[in-house]
Amino acid sequence: MTSPPVPPPPASLRQFILKVHSRCNLDCDYCYVYHSADTSWQAKPRVMDLTVAEQVGRRVVEHAVAHRLSDVRVVLHGGEPLLLGARRLGELLGVVERGPAEAGVPVRFSVQTNGVLLTPDILDVLRRYRVGVSVSLDGTRAGHDRHRHFPRGRGSHGRVTQGLARLGATDYRHLYAGLLCTIDLANDPVETYEALLASHPPRVDLLLPHGTWETPPPGLADRRRRIPTVPPVTARDVPAPTAATPYADWLRHVFDRWYDAPVRETGIRLFEELMAGVLGGSMRTESVGLAPATLAVIETDGSIEQSDSLKVAYEGAPETGLDVFRHSFDDVLDEPLVRQRQSGAAGLGTTCGRCPLVTVCGGGLFAHRYAPGSGFRNPSVYCADLAALILHIRGRVRADLPGTPLGLPELDVRGT
Repeated sequence: MTSPPVPPPPASLRQFILKVHSRCNLDCDYCYVYHSADTSWQAKPRVMDLTVAEQVGRRVVEHAVAHRLSDVRVVLHGGEPLLLGARRLGELLGVVERGPAEAGVPVRFSVQTNGVLLTPDILDVLRRYRVGVSVSLDGTRAGHDRHRHFPRGRGSHGRVTQGLARLGATDYRHLYAGLLCTIDLANDPVETYEALLASHPPRVDLLLPHGTWETPPPGLADRRRRIPTVPPVTARDVPAPTAATPYADWLRHVFDRWYDAPVRETGIRLFEELMAGVLGGSMRTESVGLAPATLAVIETDGSIEQSDSLKVAYEGAPETGLDVFRHSFDDVLDEPLVRQRQSGAAGLGTTCGRCPLVTVCGGGLFAHRYAPGSGFRNPSVYCADLAALILHIRGRVRADLPGTPLGLPELDVRGT
């Protein structure tokens, strides 16, 4: 009698997102924390207590030692993490770092911030603990201030660019990790990209607005509950009509401007990952590709959650029922959605499983696949856009590298 195959062990966690402050000093209208289906932030403590931070450090060491990790990444997040202020921020970083330092586990700290509070005292603390800084900026003043404003409606662009100027000074420039830009179809793509270049970012993350098949992102309202049952592309040599792909169209303009530049102006993570994918290489982001999810979120009260982008799906979607005082990070690996996010193509639905692009697209960001009734075993609500963008990038790479084997067959776009 043949024994059933033994499933591979789950991938370890390597990235720990600490929600150190649960409130924000901006009121961005697309924010998935405060303007999505999940409202759990309202019941969370405003600030992470140092006892929680200390226990996080212990759990990180426990997990790193058990899985023989060479290093781990700790990301300060919110809300707005810099609302902690310089003194409390330094205390928290010191407490989190202490356990791993004593155990010889290297920690790479980073922070995701709206940039408004990048003051000299804050920057001195970040420099002391070698914290990489990623700042949210949506391009031009008009494009940024349309969504990223203070609670009374005043735009934040001026304050953010002041913070970026301080971050770019000689003493702090080495901390600058890059920019995060949420795409708005109303903004000119090339103008947006060139506005981002003004602060000389080492890397840019172009982010698709969060949405699901129940609540589609801006510009895709016609996709509400219209989940494709056939792949968006086929390997047949028969032309097929394309679906409307406004986000791919926007991104193609940026890609061509970035790709055709005579010198490398910055890195763009989405493009670099997709280029690696079409060339048959490995991909390391959760937004595309089939790499297993390796992050956990720790809320201000010590509760452990999955990726906070799941807040767009439904009330309580990121919750696990675990916390750092009663549970280890290994317990997170037993959560059903975590196992699905770590199972590669096996965790996708049948439509994605039949698609020739699956190794590159990977079904898209997990949260973007959600629909009531079928959960997360659907293609991304951006399915058609991702397919069109991948094929565009493939065409550009193929033209520049004739004869180089690519990771995809001849493909045609189908309607979705």
